[in-house]
Amino acid sequence: MNWQAPHLEPLPSPEFASAGPDPEHVDPAVLGALLHRHGWLRRGGAAGRYGRWTPPAAHAPGSGGTSLLVPESRTFPDCADLLEEALTALSRSSLPSAREVLYGLSVPSDEVRWEREIPEGAYGLRGEADWTVQEQLRSAARRLLLAGALADRERAGYYGARHRAKAERALDGVLVGPSPGGRRLTAFVPVGGGRGTVTRLHHALHAAREAVDYRRATGGMEAFDAAVRAGVSRELADALIALVRGSEGARVALAWAPAAGVPAGCAARPEPVEFSPGDLPVLREAAARYTRTEPAVAVRIAGAVVRMRRSAAGGGGTVRLRVLAGAEVPYVRVALDEEAYRVAGHAHLVGLPVRVSGRLQRRGGFRRLTDAADVAPVPLDEVERDRLMKSLDDSFDPEDALPRDE
Repeated sequence: MNWQAPHLEPLPSPEFASAGPDPEHVDPAVLGALLHRHGWLRRGGAAGRYGRWTPPAAHAPGSGGTSLLVPESRTFPDCADLLEEALTALSRSSLPSAREVLYGLSVPSDEVRWEREIPEGAYGLRGEADWTVQEQLRSAARRLLLAGALADRERAGYYGARHRAKAERALDGVLVGPSPGGRRLTAFVPVGGGRGTVTRLHHALHAAREAVDYRRATGGMEAFDAAVRAGVSRELADALIALVRGSEGARVALAWAPAAGVPAGCAARPEPVEFSPGDLPVLREAAARYTRTEPAVAVRIAGAVVRMRRSAAGGGGTVRLRVLAGAEVPYVRVALDEEAYRVAGHAHLVGLPVRVSGRLQRRGGFRRLTDAADVAPVPLDEVERDRLMKSLDDSFDPEDALPRDE
């Protein structure tokens, strides 16, 4: 189990609505679409003028008999008053669906929903391990979103450390709804800055499903090679394994923000994608295949020396560089001969970065540079050097710089 925090922020409490959607800027059609999506039921109203909406469960705790009158367009005479009353009622409701509707109005967001079928525990109590399964679901959900964000930046079968920092920053605005029991989870991904992630995840999930079916039907793995173009990767396969493992099956569903419309090349109402425990051997085989076949990458990087090590006073050694340019990884290890090691040591002493050519190897997650050549210091003026040293001090993390070589 992954005990690290999944870094998906919870939805704000209902009180946020006081500073939330402005009735003057709410599209009645969008409000109606969100109510329908989150299970509210339309129970009459004047056709073409307004509709009466009730909560998903007529006697849901906290609903208080809530009933909303929502105009169908702004041409309705009392549109502004009805919208203000509806938003006030939603803000006072304790129903999770009310909070989700308000958030969808405030921040146009695509929604990703996960569902897992959890078997009964050892004593026949389905809820006895809720805390554990909640952590598993949240962690797997974040890994799936991260795989989508990685694929949005570049298509690859295996990323390792490449692009990870920028992909993680792309998830900073993602919020999640309540996940009672650890069986369901909904993530709200803002369209601004996050639509590429969800669009790529949409294509990747369907491509992965088709590739798994092809493997189980024919025994061939060729479909996984073609699926890389759709965004399938080792990271996506590992995330699906984490989602399905320990369950009787899992499904992922997507819904586009009504205010932003449907992205090009995507279905208006995407079908949920389901995976079962029987898919796990194929997904594990695919993950191993992607790791084996992803090629090394020729790069020329500039980096600051943050660590040096060699076994004797003379000869070559290993240096660790904080990458400044040339590769989408935070740090790399480089084995250098005696002369190159001396150049790197001198550059470190005078506070200069070095430039080096080589090949990023997949072993260790693309954190190792081999066939190093053309090691040379990068000239900087005093202002640039001071700025570099300050940035190194501010961002230094011992966990990044001190582990032993793999």
